[in-house]
Amino acid sequence: MDIEIREFVAYLHNIKKMSANTEVSYQRDLKKMAEFLGDRGVKDLKEVRELELEGYISYMEREHFASSSISRSVASIRAFFNYLWKEGHISKDPAENLKPPKVEKKAPEILTIEEVDKLLQQPDLNTVKGIRDSAMLELLYATGMRVSEMLHLQITDVNLQFGYVVCHENGKERIIPIGVPCKKAMEHYLESARNVFVKDQQESALFTNCSGKAMSRQGFWKVLKGYADSAGIKRDITPHTLRHSFAVHMLQNGADIRSVQEMLGHSDISTTQIYLGVNMNKMRDVYMKNHPRH
Repeated sequence: MDIEIREFVAYLHNIKKMSANTEVSYQRDLKKMAEFLGDRGVKDLKEVRELELEGYISYMEREHFASSSISRSVASIRAFFNYLWKEGHISKDPAENLKPPKVEKKAPEILTIEEVDKLLQQPDLNTVKGIRDSAMLELLYATGMRVSEMLHLQITDVNLQFGYVVCHENGKERIIPIGVPCKKAMEHYLESARNVFVKDQQESALFTNCSGKAMSRQGFWKVLKGYADSAGIKRDITPHTLRHSFAVHMLQNGADIRSVQEMLGHSDISTTQIYLGVNMNKMRDVYMKNHPRH
């Protein structure tokens, strides 16, 4: 099945224009499936039946794979066999009726407004590194963009005169406004710090490491973790925590969900609606603490 899997990944890359991370995930899921089936004597795609695929799903459940991992594998398997069927490699799609287990949606981890303020105060603005870090943290919280989107920003994606950034994802772009604190932090960075890091004038990445190359996810992760520790935030926060916090704080302060959906770049509003649940829990807590007849 290796050849067919490679052809499918090439199809995802060339035709579907999927991200490198998505391609890697599909390939990993399908190789695990192929290994499972091969160990049980099923090596030819034409021999794969719905029963074998259900057996693989049952195996993952018995081995206590996370429900989200199983669901992702089911999506990969369904997409793979649908592709094979459409291309005429198989006469019947054995994955057509394959169902993932129900995934319990967990409320996203968010910071309080006070915790965010404390986090944003941590960078030392007397150093070029602190000025850069302040701009990154302010931008993430001001826009709610994914860390990967922030790290792919180019200098030309920032318009400080009109107060917005242009975010690119999978061939699409969206314009996100930024507030005064973020605008000031970005101005400070571009005027005082970026040129200290960047030696190659051809480098177009907005944020770079100390060597003047584009900042990596791992590099930013270390920056965030260091400031979270110094801010005394005990929870295990990730770069995505600022995105979650942005969404919930916007809703708590009266933003409508459609606007938040657009700023986050969610194609389906049901993805954004998970933040309404967090917001409702917050309102319930406030009610129970403050209403005289709760």
